[in-house]
Parts: sequence; C-alpha cells; structure tokens
Amino acid sequence: MKPDIPVALQKLAGSLLLEVAPAVGVDYLQRNTGLTAIMLQVVAEEFERAAARRVEENGALRALFRDAAPVVSDAGLRERLEAAAAGADADLRVSALEASNASLRALLVELHAHVESLGSPDARRVDDAIWAELRRSTDRRLISLSPF
Repeated sequence: MKPDIPVALQKLAGSLLLEVAPAVGVDYLQRNTGLTAIMLQVVAEEFERAAARRVEENGALRALFRDAAPVVSDAGLRERLEAAAAGADADLRVSALEASNASLRALLVELHAHVESLGSPDARRVDDAIWAELRRSTDRRLISLSPF
C-alpha cells in the first residue's frame, strides 16, 4: 500500500474531531483534541503544496533579482543578485528548497533596504515589485482550513 499522506492526515483529523473529541469528558482535553485535529488538517494542506510553493516563490525571487540588478548601485550586492538570479532549485527536497528560500529572502531584505535608500524612479519600481512579491508570498501561505 502506498499511503496518500494528505488523505491519511485528513482522515485522522476527521476522526479526532468528529469521534474522539466529543467522547472526551474533560473540557480541556476535548478542546486540545479538536486543536490537534485542526493542526493535522493544516499539516495535510502544507504537505501537499510544500515543494510547489517554495519552487514558485524561489523562482519569483530570482526573477525579481534579475530585474532589479541593473538598478542597484552597490557592485557587491548587484553581483550577489545576479548570481542568485542565475541559480536554480536542483534539489527538490523541502528542506533544501526551504534553505534556498531563506537565503533568497535574506538577499531580498538587503535589496529592499538598498532600493529604499535610492531616489530614482527605477528604484521605486523595484520597491513596488518587492512589495507585490511580499503580498503574493503571504497569499501563497494562506491556510484554507477546508471542512473535514
């Protein structure tokens, strides 16, 4: 048997929420069981999208860096942006994608601070692009908490 992890987690969550929690007599434990069920549902959703979200976000950050590099006046930062923009996610394990994402996001913080110190229209365009990507990044992480 090949387990379908999101389905298995959703079934466990449903069982905890609909069968176990109502049978628990202690109010605190009943609520804790319900919370555990919700956490399992969230884990199931995140498991399903974990790699795709990180690959999408890493690609978006690299594209942003590629567009922003010509605007950057600091040669060292520009060089790191160009190197990051040329990178790719060869290792699709979530831990590797997450490490890559953390590195890219740290570089994004540096880029953001830099363009905020510039007064050019191109710098404002990059700043707007950064904010737009941060909004999309937040949307990618939304949890649906769909019904069991």
